[in-house]
Amino acid sequence: MRDGLIEMQVLGVRRQVPLDQVVVLLLDVDGGRVLPIVVGLSEGQAIAAGQAGVVPPRPMTHDLLVSVLSTVAATLDRVEIVALVDGVFHAALVLADGRRIDSRASDAIAVAVRTGSPVLCDLQVLAESGLEVQEAADQDEEVEEFRAFLDTVSPDDFVATDEGDTSNGTS
Repeated sequence: MRDGLIEMQVLGVRRQVPLDQVVVLLLDVDGGRVLPIVVGLSEGQAIAAGQAGVVPPRPMTHDLLVSVLSTVAATLDRVEIVALVDGVFHAALVLADGRRIDSRASDAIAVAVRTGSPVLCDLQVLAESGLEVQEAADQDEEVEEFRAFLDTVSPDDFVATDEGDTSNGTS
């Protein structure tokens, strides 16, 4: 912990099928909490590509930012998730010389995974929005059970019939 900030590990990006949302998961390795941050599809892809070390033939926006930092001899010291305002996570890129650059959390995380920089989260933000790991595991288990159900169900299971109707739903 550093000045009210907790170090987080970027677990990865998941697509929540029932809600059709993309979520980046950050893990508080010391406290056993997960911070889910809903991001856009392209931002989620950028984070996942950065984690996987994918190098595109031409630089994407986050790759370009990392290149610009390098070219001007600036080093990203860390990323800080600093606030949650009206459901939107706010972050800052903190350079080695102490300068701070305001950022969306998703963009900051995408840059952090490309530079190997730590991601820190404000303790208050984590307290308000974090989930206990067991709580998150229970939600994942429910999603997996629902996916298993979807794998076994067929459209015929949803055919409505009148009570007492002995036909198979066809006319």
